[in-house]
Amino acid sequence: MNKEKFIETYAVERKQTDSTKWDALEERFGDGELLPIWVADMEFAVPKTVSQALAERIQHGVFGYSMVTTDYFKAYQGWQQRHAKTNLQEEWLSFSTGVVQSLYDLIDCFTEVGDGVIIQPPVYYPFFNAIQDKHRTLITSDLKLEAGRYVMDLADFEAKIIAHQPKLYILCSPHNPVGRVWSEEELAAVMAICEKHQVLVLADEIHSDIVFQPFCSAVMVENGRFLDRLILVNSSSKTFNLASLLNSHVWIPDETLRTQYQNWAKEYKQTENSLIGQLAAKVAYETGDEWLEGLLATINSNYQYAKETFAEKLPNIQVTPLEGTYLMWVDLRAYVAEDKVKEVVQDTAKLAIDFGEWFSPDAKGFIRINLATTPANIEQAVTQLIAAIQK
Repeated sequence: MNKEKFIETYAVERKQTDSTKWDALEERFGDGELLPIWVADMEFAVPKTVSQALAERIQHGVFGYSMVTTDYFKAYQGWQQRHAKTNLQEEWLSFSTGVVQSLYDLIDCFTEVGDGVIIQPPVYYPFFNAIQDKHRTLITSDLKLEAGRYVMDLADFEAKIIAHQPKLYILCSPHNPVGRVWSEEELAAVMAICEKHQVLVLADEIHSDIVFQPFCSAVMVENGRFLDRLILVNSSSKTFNLASLLNSHVWIPDETLRTQYQNWAKEYKQTENSLIGQLAAKVAYETGDEWLEGLLATINSNYQYAKETFAEKLPNIQVTPLEGTYLMWVDLRAYVAEDKVKEVVQDTAKLAIDFGEWFSPDAKGFIRINLATTPANIEQAVTQLIAAIQK
């Protein structure tokens, strides 16, 4: 499906639909009239096949206790094989209500209060929240910006592990917000350091379907070399805009780790699976390939427009390459003082945005733009931002 057909078919108005992105602007930003290009969800409806399946189930009218069918696993495994070339095994799989909830759960299960957890800022801010809310010790090894592209600082990463002896590393792959799709060589290098120092790897791969170059899942690195020290979390929520249906995945290939998690869950996680969430995901995995093709075309077009327009009007704005995710990481520091970003972007340009310091205290002067919206919204946002900076 091309961009034009996708937008014509699936673009929707979300105002006054109890949307956090659109209807919580007064609460979150103090201004209900902003154009929201912040939180990571979309202005696009789910595939029509998903809507039809949900309507049929709702018409049935019963939402009692439900089981996970083998059809779900077959659909999910097929999708993973087509899009990420993973060799997912059914016994690895558990369910949760969301990736963020899983971060909290897995930190709880595999570490103790006071243990170190290492992350690589600038990174998705719930990583910070989960570590701190669970009273673990936050350890950071910042990514390096080299020639406009972020890379892992492996020497610093290992030095921090030696110095602080963390129990857990949370890997963001693809990386939110900087848009990197890590190569297999990069993943092997960082995971080998963790193997050497007996650090468990928790890979957040929620954006793995939103990629513009080949993606290597952590489970496939060096033919599965690191499976005995690896846990993976992902969900259909980012790919298909299903976050509120509360269905996500936890993969634990190693039997010992899996048993530890299952024992922990018996005590702390007695909850039912989401019938509606699993139905939506199953049908999306079975039928959503063409829909995803249209989404990716739209995201890429929005990215190219924004990048090219900034280059023409404000050429010293730095935009990192979009290898994955639908999130554009933008460096405004050539034009906007770090302490003036809110004034320029929110108060003058009238944009609700994710600010750089949410992802790292050292990322003031950066913003994250959500590209998973209509071209009209991106064109308006870019125009308003340029005008505010020029003013």
